[in-house]
Amino acid sequence: MFCSFARFRLPLIAVAVACLVLPLHARAASSSSIEAAGLEAHNVRIDTVDFLGRKAIRLTTVPPDKDGAGFALVRGSDFQDGTIDADVAVKITTPPGVRMPGFLGLAFRMKADGSSSEVVYLRPKNALADDQAMRNHSVQYCAEPDYGWYRLRREWPFVYESWADIAPETWIHMRIDVAGRAARVYLNGSSKPTLVVEGLKSSNLRGAVALWGYAGEESYFSNLRVTPASAAPIKNGSDATGMWAVRFFTDAGPLQGTLKLARDGDTLSGTWSGGLGENKPVTGTWRDGHIELSFPGDWPNDGRDGAAGPVTAFLEGWIDDASAKGRMRVQGRADGRWEAQRQSQ
Repeated sequence: MFCSFARFRLPLIAVAVACLVLPLHARAASSSSIEAAGLEAHNVRIDTVDFLGRKAIRLTTVPPDKDGAGFALVRGSDFQDGTIDADVAVKITTPPGVRMPGFLGLAFRMKADGSSSEVVYLRPKNALADDQAMRNHSVQYCAEPDYGWYRLRREWPFVYESWADIAPETWIHMRIDVAGRAARVYLNGSSKPTLVVEGLKSSNLRGAVALWGYAGEESYFSNLRVTPASAAPIKNGSDATGMWAVRFFTDAGPLQGTLKLARDGDTLSGTWSGGLGENKPVTGTWRDGHIELSFPGDWPNDGRDGAAGPVTAFLEGWIDDASAKGRMRVQGRADGRWEAQRQSQ
């Protein structure tokens, strides 16, 4: 499994935990202690220590001076929907003057070999920055290997990350609620989510839970609890072929139209007719029910913000049987959500 940080693309660093975990076969059951032996660790040293007043597992990479990586699965974990809780803290050990925001978090629905998963991680030192853009990079979602932070930030700025009131060398309680293709991230007991992810990017609908940190720091974890819930009735592989009635909900006002799509393997083609013009050629890709589309259009001269003229629209999201939804943007004009319903032929 890989996560991209700074200018590097590096394998994900493993984390190991002294924690409490709810047995994954039960809806509600007494928790049981998991020590280092309950984790499948790679390229890390795991020590049981006292940190900030509690027993925890300290993770450091091996060797500690190498910008290396590894990962640790929670043995026996098999998670689809539910809640993952953990207390996390980071102590940055890079020399003074070296930028290091600290990276640590939780991965879920991970393949056994670590090659793909959903990931939510924190950058606690970014939360203290004077630069507002940097502050907004405090909490991050990504899906590896195809949707790292860099791609998501470039294509969908600030949609998959946010600010939070966190700091290094302080215990931070993370809670991730997962339901179907959505996840909500709560920090430090707040009843309001810090980050809302609609449309998780990985094709994995279930998999292991893993814990991770990064080189140049000491990562601490305790009190991990995994609480399963009834799985949402979704499956991958829905076809995109057909006629779709589409609605855009954007910060520049609503738009609607019709998409006519055809699929040849993982390639999509078709036409758009509606708010951005008639019979506009559509191109895109299909991946196990996930679609990415683009088409040229004309921004309307109807009194809404943004100069009228040629534009390009982008859509991405999931098809689930006869419905679909995801993120959209009209380059330089608008961004927001889209929803669609398959029309009878």
